[in-house]
Amino acid sequence: MDMALNAFLWGAVAGLSLLAGSLLGLFERLSLRTISLVMALGGGILIALVALELMEESFLLGGYWASATGLIAGSVTFFLADLILAKTGARRRKEAAGQPASEQSGYAIFVGSLLDSVPEAVAIGVSLLKGGSLSWVLIVGVFLANVPEGLSASAGMRRAGRSKRYILGLWSMATLLTALASLLGYVLLARVPGEYVALTQSFASGAILAMLASTVFPEAFKDGGPVIGLLTSFGFLIAFFLSKLG
Repeated sequence: MDMALNAFLWGAVAGLSLLAGSLLGLFERLSLRTISLVMALGGGILIALVALELMEESFLLGGYWASATGLIAGSVTFFLADLILAKTGARRRKEAAGQPASEQSGYAIFVGSLLDSVPEAVAIGVSLLKGGSLSWVLIVGVFLANVPEGLSASAGMRRAGRSKRYILGLWSMATLLTALASLLGYVLLARVPGEYVALTQSFASGAILAMLASTVFPEAFKDGGPVIGLLTSFGFLIAFFLSKLG
């Protein structure tokens, strides 16, 4: 029970990145360049997470078949879901400027943010299966990568006339759902064969990689310019050192 509670709480910590972004969108004015740099740093950390932790552990548990099948399935699933959401206004949900100008697109970005966050939250829950150890690389990367989503969607909903209380309540619910996804990732996989854990880890890896390539880096480069490449490398290096220290 204690470990399940830990999975829930750490999932909530990761989900708070969306709420933090919402607060920044409502009460602070950060430059687009600053937000883009944060996105790039978080993206680099998440790449390291996928390469050094999720896929490595997936391969050790399930071998070539499980790691390859899960990664492809995660990528395809994210691609199809993202394709559907893009038609309702969520394609540029990490747009630092708060691109959406309608309530419909704001809701689409909210759903898209959950699409981005659920694989990460499940990965948090799965990381606690390893004798209770927690992936700090994952927590940091998720937090930095997801802040702009809450910021963007909040800007769109404010333009649509929604109150600050309503917007913050919506993102609080998103935090709760992310925490529940982390809890389910731990509970459902606690007693299953290693091959299923491997599939889940590689599935999350595929979804995270597809999310980074299609939403994070394009939007970060748009406002941050070529320096985004450097920040991504620095993020990867930070995660690499954290993984060795961990």
